[in-house]
Amino acid sequence: MLLIHLAGELFIYSGAYVYAPALAGAQFPFRALLGPALYFYAHAMMSPGKSVGKRVYLLASVGPILVVLIMLPFIFMISPAEKLALATPSTRDPELWKIAVFTCLATTFVFIAFTALFLAMAFNLHSRHCQQLMERFSDIEQRAVGWFKAVLLIWGAVWFMYAVEFALGALGWRWFGSGVVLPIFEVIALAIFVQKALGQKGLLSTDKGLPRASQGRAALLSDEKMQRVASKLEHSMKEGKLFLHNDLSLKKLSESIAETENHISETLSQLLQTNFFQFVNGFRIEEAKAELQDKGKLVTNIALDVGFNSKSTFNTAFKKVAGCSPSAYRNLLNEKKADLF
Repeated sequence: MLLIHLAGELFIYSGAYVYAPALAGAQFPFRALLGPALYFYAHAMMSPGKSVGKRVYLLASVGPILVVLIMLPFIFMISPAEKLALATPSTRDPELWKIAVFTCLATTFVFIAFTALFLAMAFNLHSRHCQQLMERFSDIEQRAVGWFKAVLLIWGAVWFMYAVEFALGALGWRWFGSGVVLPIFEVIALAIFVQKALGQKGLLSTDKGLPRASQGRAALLSDEKMQRVASKLEHSMKEGKLFLHNDLSLKKLSESIAETENHISETLSQLLQTNFFQFVNGFRIEEAKAELQDKGKLVTNIALDVGFNSKSTFNTAFKKVAGCSPSAYRNLLNEKKADLF
C-alpha cells in the first residue's frame, strides 16, 4: 500500500503524469487503506488466535469507496487533455480547477479521518494486548511489542504532515521541500517498521481462556474462596519464592498452587486489586531492595537474581515501585547507614 502511495506521488511530482494523465490520482483509494493495513498487522501480531470482525473489514472498505465516489467527477468530467491543462495556471479552466481542488481536499480529508480512526484502534489494541500480558506473565518485554506505539506515532505524524502539505499544494501553496522531504521521511519510517517487524518474535494468543479482569466486574468467587487463594499465592511467593523464576507465568503458578488460572486472576483483580505482572514483580522489587544493601553486588546481577530478564526492565519496574532507580536507592541506604555512625 505504501509503495503504491509513494509511486503515485512520484508519478505526479516527477512530471511523468504528462505521459498518462488518466492515471493521475489513481493512488488515492489505496492511500485510504494505509491506516487499516497497519491495524490489520497489529491485530495479526497481537491477537493471532482471534479473527478480525466483519464490521472492521467493512469499515476499512468504506474509506477507498468514499474516495472513488469523490473522484468520479474528476475521472469522468475531465478529459486527459484538460487534466494536463490544469497543471499550468495560464491554461487551466477555472470550473474544472474547482473540481480538481475539491477532489484533492475531500480525498485528503477521508485519508486523515480513516487513518486517524485506525491508528486509534491500533493504539487501543496494543493497550489491551499489554493489559492481557500483565494478567498472564511476569515478564512481558519481548511480548509487549513496545516499539509499535512509537511506530504508530511516527506514521501518524508523517501522514498528517503529508496530508497538510498535499492539501496546501492543491491550493497552490508549495515550499522547496514539497514532494521530496516527506517521501524521504516515509521511506525512513518504513525502514524502521520493517526492521522492527522482522525482528519481532511471533506471539501466542493471550486471549484464550483468560477472563477480562477489571476492577468493575462483579466477583464470581466467594470472599472465603478468594482469601484461600490469596493465602496460597502469598505462601508461594514468600516461602516458595516462585518469583525468582524469570519465566514465571500464570499457568505455571496455577500448576504450582493447584488453583485454576481463572480463580487466581479473579483473586488478584477483585481481592488484591492488582494483576499478575504487578503482583509478582512487587515481590521481586522487595527482594532486590534487600540485596541492594550488599555494596559489592552489581545491579545487573541483582536484577537477574530476583527474576528479571534485563537491567532495563528491572530499572523501570523498580523506579515505578520505589520512586527512584536501584542505584539511587542503594545510595540512599548508604547515606542512612553513614548518618547512624
